[in-house]
Amino acid sequence: MKKYFYDLHIHSCLSPCGDDEATPASIAGIGKLNGLSIMALTDHNTIKNCPAFFKAAKAYGIIAVAGMELTTAEDIHMVCLFKTLDDAIAFDKALDSYRIPIPNRPDIFGRQLIMDEDDNIVGEVENTLSFATNVSFDEAPRLVESYGGICYPAHIDRPSNSVIAVLGAFPPESKFTCAELHLKEKVTDYAVMASLPENQLVFSSDAHQLLDIKEAQDYFMLPDDDENAVENLFKALKGLL
Repeated sequence: MKKYFYDLHIHSCLSPCGDDEATPASIAGIGKLNGLSIMALTDHNTIKNCPAFFKAAKAYGIIAVAGMELTTAEDIHMVCLFKTLDDAIAFDKALDSYRIPIPNRPDIFGRQLIMDEDDNIVGEVENTLSFATNVSFDEAPRLVESYGGICYPAHIDRPSNSVIAVLGAFPPESKFTCAELHLKEKVTDYAVMASLPENQLVFSSDAHQLLDIKEAQDYFMLPDDDENAVENLFKALKGLL
């Protein structure tokens, strides 16, 4: 077994609230400097910078996971991770029918930059990624799973855009195998609220700037097999390891 240090919630310059310096290549580079093993790029409601991130991560020896921070119809943030880049691309395409096509206002929300692995701007997303999609909280897990992914509530201890802040409580009928927490000192209380064991709470940065990306602190103890690390990560998130 081996410690795989992780950060599974990171935003790039594609997220309207992300810093323009947070390019896919820079994110991978900071992850390498910080001693991370596995990183997930999770921009708001899109995966369009994941292809560049995968190439940059490979160059730095980082295991990349394609992801997204999905905003549900209720304005709840969900971390969505996919086993393969192709699965994530297919999900992103399917999400087109759920997005609300409102033109972005860069002067208000910031630019939404699509990059290549060499930090070149190759495009911009014209419609805003800031707003909620038409995917409901109840529908999100099934939709993500249909594309081989896993979906779980983001930053459940935050006062906005979290399932507890929006709904008032963690739905007792939900069957999530994990959830994300922002502050580790709250783990015991929120494990009870989510009806999850403490070791199934994930601690990620939700970084919108390069300096906010985690250092090598939290880890998954996985089989020493980098080639199948993403598959084993999914097993861990599902409580199967």
